[in-house]
Amino acid sequence: MLFLGNLGNALEVPLDPKVLEGLPQPPTITHQSPKDYIIDPRENIVIHCDAKGKPHPSFSWTRNGTHFDIDQDPKVTMRPHSGTLVADISGEKVESYEGVYQCTARNEHGTAVSNNIVIRQSRSPLWSKERNEPIIVQEGVSLVLQCRPPAGLPPPIIFWMDINFQRLPQSSRVSQALNGDLYFSNVLKEDSRNDYICYARFPHTQTIQQKQPITVTVLNLDAINETVAALYNETDFLNGSAEERRPTFLIPSGSSSSKMVLRGQVLELECIAEGLPTPEVSWSKVSGEFPAKRTSFLHFQKTLRIVDVSEADAGEYRCTARNRLASVHHTIRVTVKGLSSAPYWISAPRNLVLAPRERGNLICRASGTPKPTITWAMNGIPIENSPKDPSRKVEGDTIIFEEVQTGSSAVYQCHASNEYGYLLSNAFVNVLSETPRVLTPANKVYQVIRNNHALLDCSSFGSPIPKITWFKDSRSSTLDGDPYVLHENGTLEIHVAQALNSGKYTCVARNSLGISENHVYLEVKEPTRILKQPEYKVVQRNRNVVFECKVKHDPSLIPTMTWVKDNGELPDDERFVVDSDSLTITDVTENDAGTYTCIMVTTLDQDSASAELTVVDPPTDLELTDQKPRSVQLTWIPGDEHNSPIYIFLIQYADSLHHHGHWHNLTMVPGAKTTAHLKLSPYVHYTFRVLALNDVGLSNPSLPSRMYKTNPSAPDENPSGVDGFGTEHDNLVISWKPMSGHQANGPGLQYKVMWRQKDVDKEWTSVTVANVSKFMVSGTPTFTPYEVQVQAINDYGIGPEPAVVTGHSGEDLPMQAPDNVQVLVLNSSLAEVHWEPVPPKTVRGRLKGYKVYYWRERSLHKHNPHHVEQQVLTFSGNKSHGMLPGLQPYSLYLFNVRVFNGKGEGPASSNQQFETPEGVPGRPSFLRITNPNLDSLTLEWGPPYDRNGRLTGYTLKYQTVNISNELGPVEELALPANETSVTLLNLKYSTRYKFYFNAKTGQGAGPVVTEEAATIMDEAMAARQVDIATQGWFIGLMCAIALLILVLLIICFIQRNKGGKYPVKEKEDAHTDPEFQPMKEDDCTFGEYSDTEDHKPLKGSRTPSNGTVHRDNSDDSLVDYGGDGGDGQFNEDGSFIGQYSGKSSARDTAGGHESSEAPSPVNTSAMNSFV
Repeated sequence: MLFLGNLGNALEVPLDPKVLEGLPQPPTITHQSPKDYIIDPRENIVIHCDAKGKPHPSFSWTRNGTHFDIDQDPKVTMRPHSGTLVADISGEKVESYEGVYQCTARNEHGTAVSNNIVIRQSRSPLWSKERNEPIIVQEGVSLVLQCRPPAGLPPPIIFWMDINFQRLPQSSRVSQALNGDLYFSNVLKEDSRNDYICYARFPHTQTIQQKQPITVTVLNLDAINETVAALYNETDFLNGSAEERRPTFLIPSGSSSSKMVLRGQVLELECIAEGLPTPEVSWSKVSGEFPAKRTSFLHFQKTLRIVDVSEADAGEYRCTARNRLASVHHTIRVTVKGLSSAPYWISAPRNLVLAPRERGNLICRASGTPKPTITWAMNGIPIENSPKDPSRKVEGDTIIFEEVQTGSSAVYQCHASNEYGYLLSNAFVNVLSETPRVLTPANKVYQVIRNNHALLDCSSFGSPIPKITWFKDSRSSTLDGDPYVLHENGTLEIHVAQALNSGKYTCVARNSLGISENHVYLEVKEPTRILKQPEYKVVQRNRNVVFECKVKHDPSLIPTMTWVKDNGELPDDERFVVDSDSLTITDVTENDAGTYTCIMVTTLDQDSASAELTVVDPPTDLELTDQKPRSVQLTWIPGDEHNSPIYIFLIQYADSLHHHGHWHNLTMVPGAKTTAHLKLSPYVHYTFRVLALNDVGLSNPSLPSRMYKTNPSAPDENPSGVDGFGTEHDNLVISWKPMSGHQANGPGLQYKVMWRQKDVDKEWTSVTVANVSKFMVSGTPTFTPYEVQVQAINDYGIGPEPAVVTGHSGEDLPMQAPDNVQVLVLNSSLAEVHWEPVPPKTVRGRLKGYKVYYWRERSLHKHNPHHVEQQVLTFSGNKSHGMLPGLQPYSLYLFNVRVFNGKGEGPASSNQQFETPEGVPGRPSFLRITNPNLDSLTLEWGPPYDRNGRLTGYTLKYQTVNISNELGPVEELALPANETSVTLLNLKYSTRYKFYFNAKTGQGAGPVVTEEAATIMDEAMAARQVDIATQGWFIGLMCAIALLILVLLIICFIQRNKGGKYPVKEKEDAHTDPEFQPMKEDDCTFGEYSDTEDHKPLKGSRTPSNGTVHRDNSDDSLVDYGGDGGDGQFNEDGSFIGQYSGKSSARDTAGGHESSEAPSPVNTSAMNSFV
């Protein structure tokens, strides 16, 4: 990684071919063979080495540290335009080409080298001849079949197959170990076979070697007894199968072992157990958890694998083998060593492109154990043996470059090594001097949708790195700050583009060598919006349906309307009719059900909206059975499901007695049922219907059932929502939620209202009222608790015992003001008020809180106006203090405190007063700059509107501002409080100044107000510049030029009449004058001013080596008067188009009195009228 810190910024060279074509570049290795390169001896050796650079680099090689002369070996060739070697080893000994190779790529700017590439041939030796004896084992015992393949380069991959090249099945009982051996926890009769074959595949040569087949015969105890009995006179032996046994580990052995692994490598732990029944293996970490994302279990849980090991993975790991007889454990102690590891990069050096006299660093940081040694080389030569460079200093892993010079480009090699390996990295330092170029295509048009973000590119290149500035339309000021964001790569971003952001944008790239600019255009379009979306439709078969989709879009964008069904194309069916803003489907079928989406697409955006079409059949044949006073059974026949199963039936009812024509949901039943037992209410005239619901939606309702009437009865419930409250201080209002006709259970619904004073009255007072929702009790004491009840009554009886609800009679205003009111002033804008809460009895209602009324009586300063603006702060609950924030400093405040309840506020406490201390003053009311002279300016100001204390004085700071907006040193002046103006003397003439002005009190300084103004130009110098147009020699010169032009026009006219050609073109081609533009042969007019001449200075002016025009003693320049970057042009009559239009108005103020526009140094009107 390249670190520059405060030294500078790394210059990124763009990949644009137009830029790269002309840039010199030291070599860079782009492709090389791996360090350890194992080759196939049957194929040609190809050692890659490719590099880029300008000019293209040449290549050479070393072998085993000495120069490798390719021309001396006819079998070795180098590919054109590359350093890649190709060795034809047919008929040759491969061993003669083994060795260590290194490639070198060089051009006139430096030398890059490759890694040391070690060439070794792949070896796949044959299996040693052996004769495997047949293996006879008893059923149930364990068995290990060894593989022991020959060593190869690289090591082979092991697998077991039969004679037909089919992999042998493996399981928790039979599995292959990491070393390639085949382990049987216990053998079964079916394990007998004569073709256990171990194969070794050598990956580099893609060859496979096989071991001689192994024969395994498994005998059970009965077979063994018969065999042994025949040998021993038919002696009887024990009969039966193999005995079960506890698990034991085949590998590893013992109860514990250890394993060491290097950091960053792969840890593989293996436990294989034998036993009968087959043991199951599990793993755990004794002191922690497994790293979830890096852990895996292989070979039927027998192998634990952790990748990218770190020190945190060290510890004890336990594998457990368990069957139904017992379990056994093995502990593996894992240590992770970072103490021995090859080097690895922390930050490899990166290519560094610098401008002359710039500074930069190359940093090469690597780590490893032991710590790698860092050495540097330049162009392949150890840096201590390289030519000395005063701008270069080597400090360990860092090379510091200061004040680099042209011609000091080179390639540096960083070599990091320890005993376990090495790293090599090339990084060039390329010293370039390039004028700015804007790479973004000219006049590019960007189109964005309103309220989206816009990105305007200004890709540039130059050395030093160009500074990018943006202008819009008139170039009155740079674009920086809300809503614009300028990114480091020069891109201008507008977070939320609006119509007013449309227009022409100019990006300017500047460095010390020149300037370049580019124009782009932004068009902000209106978004595409669907005004009327398609709506959800439910239709029955054979009917028509219409989906509407009305859209609004930007008129300059061409829209395309598309309809899709279920995210796919519409069916190719004439029933689907697409219009400009609708989709019509005629004669709907069940296959038409689905989601329909209209999509309106323009070149910039799109909008879409969807609606669902449901085609369903309603249930039919509703039947009422098992009719009882409070229940009935409803049966129906389902409609067609249309490929979407019905999962719910919704049963609805209508009450023609109370709510005729209104359907209400009654209950739902699962889609598998077609019968429902319905619980009913008294005094209702029921009609039922059924709807089916599937994944598509609800069906149409079925036809209604016949009417079923239930008999009236006494109410089953009382009204809900019972409450007691007061509207006046001497009443109690009892309210409730009226019951519906469906809840009344019968005709003649009334309410029995009961009340009594809580904890005082024992008997209830009651009244029966008609079907209303409240009743008012008068003459009650203020805010007294009452118990209330409301009971339903109809013509058939009374409802159940009602619940008791506690309420309160009405509130009255509080009687007493808070006592002991005090105030503590915390600072100039915050005070804390304390009071003593009023007694609860005086509240006469529910305590809501306290209110503090406060107002600013006046300022303590005699000059500030009198303010009486009352404010109020509310503190909820039974509080005894509160904070008054946002106070004005240095002021007198009055306040009082009041308690309030649900009725209103009580009396106010007596007014208290307090004073706030001084604070910092506000900004001065104005700052004006008047009377600009050659070396002086007068500043006038007004004191702050908010003095916030006694003013102790003013502070004035000022500094110069040059044409690049760079600020000069700061001058500071302390002014007394009674002054309102000051004249600054001994200033520089024709110089812009920036002023910072603020007021002070004893608490400190207030906010700053800033202004800018400039001193005027020396009148004598301006007169010399203007009077040139009135000199006699100048007038004569203009007359001579006009006469010469007239003669040339006459000659051109004569030549055209004669049919001849004007020969000036050939003369101009032979004697090109960069200051003179040729005439066009077609019309004898002068050619337009060339863009390539825009940055040339006027004749007689002085131009420094970096191409910029510095100010003369007048401190004026054409760059200032011609707009940003000196982008001046001439019109057809030769006059300067800019007309010295004045400097950028970026620093102009609203007052207009600070304009630094200087008078034109040349009387252009005289020149225009003369020509």
